[in-house]
Amino acid sequence: MGKVIVSGFSLSLDGFGAGPEQSLDNPLGKRGGDMFQWFFPTRTFRAMQGHNDGTEGVDNDYAVRSMAGFGAFIMGRNMFGPVRGDWPDESWRGWWGDEPPYHAPTFVLTHHPRAPLEMAGGTTFHFVTDGIEAALDRARAAAGGKNVKIAGGVSTVRQYLLAGLVDEVHFAVAPVALGRGEAMFRGVDLPGLGFTVREHATTDAATHIVFAKE
Repeated sequence: MGKVIVSGFSLSLDGFGAGPEQSLDNPLGKRGGDMFQWFFPTRTFRAMQGHNDGTEGVDNDYAVRSMAGFGAFIMGRNMFGPVRGDWPDESWRGWWGDEPPYHAPTFVLTHHPRAPLEMAGGTTFHFVTDGIEAALDRARAAAGGKNVKIAGGVSTVRQYLLAGLVDEVHFAVAPVALGRGEAMFRGVDLPGLGFTVREHATTDAATHIVFAKE
């Protein structure tokens, strides 16, 4: 069975994983994009945008690891989009255009049912209403033995961590303080959950830290 991994998850120095006031204009919350300056210039991200350029090196190495080799993804509804409550229709299809970067079954945690959404490039969004463990069971089955990535956002990662369901975590800590936003570590005791630091590397844009269980 594959591992359950959080990878390429950007944090601010003061422990926020998203800025406040997510909206169509600010999908990562206000100033949330400041945490991703390690990722946006990389060859990996630029390829997602259809370009054949971008930086290589340590940041790109971690960017590659953050997307490659996963058989399924799990995300919260807030990460899928800004729509709240009952789905008014099926017009919202995610932030990523017609071909999302996942290329694998992707399970969206929600309280409101919706039919699966098949996109170009192999991504199908499945909307799961019966909790994080049910979503993980479905993701593992769909992954076919490959790793499952908990993609975000903050609330979803925290839920899986606190439930003891995550095997490995890679945080990319950006040299920026947000002051407000969604706090990753509220109530989260990584050593108490069995995690130790397995690797770390620092660039001008981020400090990459990988935690894994003993």
